[in-house]
Amino acid sequence: MPDFSSAPFALILIAVLAYFLGSIPFGMVITRALGLGDLRAIGSGNIGATNVLRTGNKPAALATLLLDAGKGGIAVLIARALVGPDAAQVAALASFLGHLFPVWLRFKGGKGVATFIGTLLALAWPAGLAVCATWAATALFSRISSLSALVAAALAPVWLILFEQDEMVLLATLLAALVWLRHAANIRRLRDGTEPRIGKKKA
Repeated sequence: MPDFSSAPFALILIAVLAYFLGSIPFGMVITRALGLGDLRAIGSGNIGATNVLRTGNKPAALATLLLDAGKGGIAVLIARALVGPDAAQVAALASFLGHLFPVWLRFKGGKGVATFIGTLLALAWPAGLAVCATWAATALFSRISSLSALVAAALAPVWLILFEQDEMVLLATLLAALVWLRHAANIRRLRDGTEPRIGKKKA
């Protein structure tokens, strides 16, 4: 747990601003701007980079990945610079919740993997890089995006402990739990052996 020593009003303001930043659905913005259709009617209907990839437009998927990660990271960096480390963790949680439950989409957002990683990179970049490496290694061997996300999220608190960032473990555990909850359908498909692999369009 961080030492919450900043003024409550400042932390509340940071939370509100970070939520609205996190709630920007970049996947939908990009696919509509490029004339790729309504992302919610494509593949899994998710607004994240993996589903954007199912449109066949790799640059759009990469842009979505970077922007979804960036909005979490930027929220953390601004909060830390303007208020302090306690505000940085508040911003991480708020921006993540904004992505999962965006007001613009009637609180039906994405699964939060990219935003989760972006916040970790900004909070503790060595642990964030370790999480990225965990995702990449799992993806390389399994070719399944959801499995990679689940493994990376589960190991995030472990990486934070190993890099001596104990004050962030509770936050990372909460975010990881939310990532797993948002992947409930994916977990069922993984169990049944029907989860699609990376780059495969879902009918």
